Amino acid sequence: MAKDYTELAQDIVAHVGGKENITKLVHCVTRLRFSLKDESKADDEYLKKRDGIVTVVKAGGQYQVVIGNHVPDVYDTVLKVTGLSGDGSIDADEGDVPQGNLFDRFIALVSGLFQPMLGVLSAAGMIKGVVAILVACGVQKTDGAYIILNAAGDGLFQFLPLVLAITSAKRFKINQFTALAIGFALVYPNISASFTGDQPLYTLFSGTLIESKIYATFLGLPIIFPASSYLSTVLPVILAVWTGSKIETFFKKIIPDVVKVFVVPFFTLLITVPLAFIVIGPVMTWASDLVGAAFSSIYNFNPVIYGVVLGAFWQVLVMFGLHWGLVPLAILELTKGPGVLLVASVAICFAQAGALLNIMMRTKEEKVRQLSIPAFISALFGVTEPAIYGITLPMRTPFIMTCIAGAIQGAYLSFFNIKLQAMGGMGAFAIPSFIDPKNSFAVIHFLIAIVMSFVLGFVLTQFTKIPLLYSEDAGSVEAETKEIKPAEVLDQVVNSPLSGQVIALEDTPDAVFASGAMGQGVAIEPKIGEVIAPADGVVRLLFPTNHAIGLATDDGAEILIHVGMDTVELDGKGFTAHITQGSKVKAGQLLLSFDIAAIKEAGYKVTTPIIVTNTADYANITTLAKEEIDFGAPLLEVKK
Repeated sequence: MAKDYTELAQDIVAHVGGKENITKLVHCVTRLRFSLKDESKADDEYLKKRDGIVTVVKAGGQYQVVIGNHVPDVYDTVLKVTGLSGDGSIDADEGDVPQGNLFDRFIALVSGLFQPMLGVLSAAGMIKGVVAILVACGVQKTDGAYIILNAAGDGLFQFLPLVLAITSAKRFKINQFTALAIGFALVYPNISASFTGDQPLYTLFSGTLIESKIYATFLGLPIIFPASSYLSTVLPVILAVWTGSKIETFFKKIIPDVVKVFVVPFFTLLITVPLAFIVIGPVMTWASDLVGAAFSSIYNFNPVIYGVVLGAFWQVLVMFGLHWGLVPLAILELTKGPGVLLVASVAICFAQAGALLNIMMRTKEEKVRQLSIPAFISALFGVTEPAIYGITLPMRTPFIMTCIAGAIQGAYLSFFNIKLQAMGGMGAFAIPSFIDPKNSFAVIHFLIAIVMSFVLGFVLTQFTKIPLLYSEDAGSVEAETKEIKPAEVLDQVVNSPLSGQVIALEDTPDAVFASGAMGQGVAIEPKIGEVIAPADGVVRLLFPTNHAIGLATDDGAEILIHVGMDTVELDGKGFTAHITQGSKVKAGQLLLSFDIAAIKEAGYKVTTPIIVTNTADYANITTLAKEEIDFGAPLLEVKK
């Protein structure tokens, strides 16, 4: 159970002069960084002696209260007890898109954008389940209870682009209300009626896979609008807000301050919204059309292969909004009789439910368990967004396991040529849609597919590691290593992660590191702007600004590498990460690169402490190098 830091937070606030004395609060890897109106009001001696506080440092115009690895928890609690805004914090929801390969960056981006809404998303999914039960019990869609509860459950999913506009605004650093205006334009009421109809002006790319009927133009440019509209979509609004952030940044630089407050959003909206309809939207529409054509070709070639491919990739298609290339074809198919195009996709939600049940049983995080329960219930009714975006996708491998489960059940249904009789409910309420008067075994096969999907989701996830995600302690080296930390730490030689001049820790220009309060170790004045892994292990902490990294080695040592002094203030400028948090790394692997000249030019030292944060687990920590050292040379010896 997470520790309660309320008393500590209240004490800190009281002894820095109270809430009214605080102008700004951020945090870095180990310390709270206050900007105070009057530092003389802070009680230095009390705070230094206070249990739970390592020490107090005054530097760079900041009043720094050193906490240790659990500083994110104390920071969050300080915000709660004071009501201060968290806008000045440096956390995982802010800044640029995370580093790493494109897949990792996409997962981190989408998961980060959905994380703030996961609780209410799960709740809305559960209400949709309640509505489905009402319908199954005979409640008519004209009934007031159905109308109100359906709005309560479905409203968030319908207007998801607006919520994503808010979270995207924080991620891409664009004015929140400008981002909302972009989102409102995409879901503007009845706008689809203006761009669709019976008599098009003309047709673009006639006879091709991306044939598009044009019903309206913008200054002569064709507007290609998806038949499904932008309601309930994910990527169009994210791409539009990202585009808007770039445009806003440009105009902020050239517009005079006296008129910036309204001229910058004017030009941002004037350019971004047309681009969203003329460029971003059509690209997504064409991509959907191509997906529809590709899957139709696969089905014509071999229905079983089609079932495997659709079952495996359906969730990915939905994430990108590309499934709309298949849905219209499936609806058209059903107007002529029973259909097969969407059959392989219907039971995949049960693979998510099975994976969630496994995660609930094995996770070490109470928050993940709490989120998994409503997400599990939602998944049973076919609403998988909370499960995917909140749990399985950020964990990655469990999501892949659900795709494999989807492929297998898709192959099963396609092999027996099971057909969908009508476009009915989702999840458990899709079962009646498979009742075939001419084939009494059809619904039995679908029930088998449900069981198969659920069991495979559960069993395949059993073979994956369940990482920490949203724990109150997530992000700290101490908490993240609990799952893999050996029962007894082992003797180990830690190699140098840098090349440069070795400096005794007590000689570093930072009182906290020099005192050994964060643990024993050494410092290096680097001559090359690269950090490599000092041993085999796992990245348990990568600060969003990329200036600090924490590793848990396979032999139990917890190593913090903090590049430079107060370099958190650079907000990531000059730093590049080549791994992501949670990555398994090998000794010698490149972790970070940094621009020494740029950091020094900004007025910061690049002296880099290498700290063994779990010093208490060892009887002796010895520095093996005294002067110059190269990458990978023996640096520290730790003995239990």
